[in-house]
Amino acid sequence: MESSVTIETLLNAIPQDTLLVIGAYGVLGAAYLVVVPLFLYFWMNRRWTVMGKLERLGIYGLVFLFFPGLILFAPFLNLRLSGQGDV
Repeated sequence: MESSVTIETLLNAIPQDTLLVIGAYGVLGAAYLVVVPLFLYFWMNRRWTVMGKLERLGIYGLVFLFFPGLILFAPFLNLRLSGQGDV
């Protein structure tokens, strides 16, 4: 009696609705933890010195909302201003 378990047999055993739900969770998780935080870093880096009050308020709200994803990228990104060169 040979019991070979392949990915194909596992995927056939799981209902299609379940796979769609798992895929939706994966897409939403990737957007929450990767896509939106990277966009926020990019946006803040480009607009930090020229933001208006409402734009800054909105960005701070998004930073609060997407904080877990921002924390994941914090060790790898440097948002310090360039400064004035040699002093």
